[in-house]
Amino acid sequence: MTEGSIWRQLIRFAVPLILGNLFQQLYNTVDSIIVGNYIGKHALAAVGACGALIDLLLAFCIGASVGAGVVIAQQYGAKDERGVEKAVHTTVAIAIIFGLIMMAIGISAAPIFLNWMGTPKEVLPQAVLYMRIFFGGMLFSVVYNYAAGILNAVGNSAKALQYLMIAAGSNIVLDWIFVVVFHMGVEGVALATDIAQFISCVCILQYLMKSKDLYRLKLRSIRLDKIMAARIIRIGIPAGIQNMVISFSNVVIQANVNRFGADLMAAFAAYIKIDGFNILPVLSFGMAATTFAGQNVGAKRYDRVKKGVLVSVSMGVIYSLCSGTLLFLFGGNILHIFVDDPHVVELGVYILRFFCPFYFILAIMQILAGSIRGTGKTLPPMFIIIFSLCIYRIIWLNVTVPRFGEMKWIFMAYPISWIIGASLMVLYAWKAKWIPREEIDE
Repeated sequence: MTEGSIWRQLIRFAVPLILGNLFQQLYNTVDSIIVGNYIGKHALAAVGACGALIDLLLAFCIGASVGAGVVIAQQYGAKDERGVEKAVHTTVAIAIIFGLIMMAIGISAAPIFLNWMGTPKEVLPQAVLYMRIFFGGMLFSVVYNYAAGILNAVGNSAKALQYLMIAAGSNIVLDWIFVVVFHMGVEGVALATDIAQFISCVCILQYLMKSKDLYRLKLRSIRLDKIMAARIIRIGIPAGIQNMVISFSNVVIQANVNRFGADLMAAFAAYIKIDGFNILPVLSFGMAATTFAGQNVGAKRYDRVKKGVLVSVSMGVIYSLCSGTLLFLFGGNILHIFVDDPHVVELGVYILRFFCPFYFILAIMQILAGSIRGTGKTLPPMFIIIFSLCIYRIIWLNVTVPRFGEMKWIFMAYPISWIIGASLMVLYAWKAKWIPREEIDE
């Protein structure tokens, strides 16, 4: 990514990322479709309630993988064979540790977290069951995500996509078998996801072990290199904290949604799945921008970093304007895929009106943040995103919802927080010296 046409390379790298993230999202989305249509709205509400908690518990360890991606991208861009080797094996070791910790927390603390969120009694038993089984396979999910981060960091996003497609197909088939054929309920949905995650994990590890490139994985060499681990953690912690804090704000939002009953919970759960699909290309452009910036900083091609920012932001804005418009017009039809309850669909359409016109603003914020992280400066994006997407949202919810008692105040928090975050990110990118200047081509 250090030579040639910038927009072509970003597209070539981003498209597999987009498809890969879409297939990743497909796991939970298929779960929601099958749950909503074959088990019922209470089960759909249960799965939706778990989503915010799952994101919260995974946020730090997955966010910390950003540090690994930046370090590996910079080492790979610099052609540092020994540095890449240390970074890869340290990354896998960190993933195993985080995966085991997340398994233990998720299984043991599921009822505590769900009760704290105010999950309705009619939803709680299914939510606890789903969450515990889901976290039983969390080691495979975390290891896969870190391994995919290795491939993305070196520019090989297409291979990770291949394994996700296999896993997504497995998940769909197993969902159908466990729920429709064997009537296993939310237990079957969670088990299907675990098995699919196991498949993707095994496939990607096998590829890394057989690779002839600098990033080849050797099982005997998996260990924590203290210096490399410290570097990865130093860069990754801000992104991890950022993800965790944002996920916490989403838990607070989910708790406020829960106050309005199972119908709104089901509608919100369905729309969040649609929202996830819609913003994944934006997040993928942000990931591409991170890798692009990291490799070009490693290669000391600072001139290309700034150009890459402009190209990636432009692509993200164009996409989000188009997708937001289409979703605004046809979102109701898509909601019917998840649930056939007319009132739940009506509530879902109500929610999307607060999201769709503002997706392009989210694109600006996320892609700028990705570019800045790629240069190794992870603290400024962290502070901006924490303030806008967490602190502001929590203050807004605590002030407006109790005072006015209307659900619209929950969803208004999203576009206003995006506007605040994007404005601050643009200001930082414009005024701060985050791109090295000493070797910019004149």
